[in-house]
Amino acid sequence: MMARRRTDDKRQRILDAAVQVFASKGFFASRVSDIASAAGIADGTVYLYFRNKDDILIKLFDDVMGVHLEAARQEIRAADNALDHLRIIADHHLGLLGRNPELAVVFQVELRQSTKFMELFTASWLKDYFDLVEAAIAAGQSEGTIREDLSRKLATHAFFGALDAIVTSWVLARNAFDLTELAKPVVDLFLTGAAASAAAVVAKPRRALKSAGGR
Repeated sequence: MMARRRTDDKRQRILDAAVQVFASKGFFASRVSDIASAAGIADGTVYLYFRNKDDILIKLFDDVMGVHLEAARQEIRAADNALDHLRIIADHHLGLLGRNPELAVVFQVELRQSTKFMELFTASWLKDYFDLVEAAIAAGQSEGTIREDLSRKLATHAFFGALDAIVTSWVLARNAFDLTELAKPVVDLFLTGAAASAAAVVAKPRRALKSAGGR
């Protein structure tokens, strides 16, 4: 079960069941009765907590992202520097979905099949997520650990895009690798790039020549 706000047990059972049903059947093919059956409750009970299937998905996303962002904020407050802030965000992003494969399917695949849902979540929780990343980048620029001339919005979208693409690849690969172990490598790549240092570039030909001469 995913960590979320403390709430009514039946409501939570419905949300947990919805994740299973949406991930296995697809959001549009799923029915409220499928969710009720998976939760072990009567169909009518679902409507005591949610207006319809769309409302279930919206509340599911709200609950998960609310806990996810608040936990990240608390850790960031205790962190020493901006680079740690980015690692914390990456840890939470990849950890949350890496520990919940069915939730990852819902968020990475099912959620994105509706323009209405994407617009809704982009205007709410995704904006809060971007604000958190952008604040970390701004802090890094103030500390001198991130380039001052770097566009914060561009960097924010690039950072989120890298994490998002990795999760999607993991889902499509049917969890063939450990997603939770990739937070640090992703942040390191984002901060230092893929280019080798000047010293390494100079040293490599020398090693190659030395090796060739010894044959």
